[in-house]
Amino acid sequence: MTNTPNLAEDFPGKADRIHQLKTGNNHFARLYDEYEELNRTIQRIETRVEPTTEDVEEDLKRRRVRLKDEIAAMLDDANA
Repeated sequence: MTNTPNLAEDFPGKADRIHQLKTGNNHFARLYDEYEELNRTIQRIETRVEPTTEDVEEDLKRRRVRLKDEIAAMLDDANA
C-alpha cells in the first residue's frame, strides 16, 4: 500500500481552514480538486493499477509538490 495522504493529513490542524477556503475561494477549490486527482492518479500508478513510465510518474509527483506549495501558501495567508 502506498502513502498518498489527503490535504487534511498533510496539514494537520488545518482541516477547518481547508474547508473554509474550499467552499469560499474558487481558486483554492480548483487547486484542491487538482491536488486530490493527482493524488489518486499517483496512487494508481504506485500500486500498478495504472502503469506508466518513471518519467511520467516523477512529473506527476513534481506537479503535486508545486500544488501543495501553492496550497500551503494560501493556508498561511489565510491564517495571517
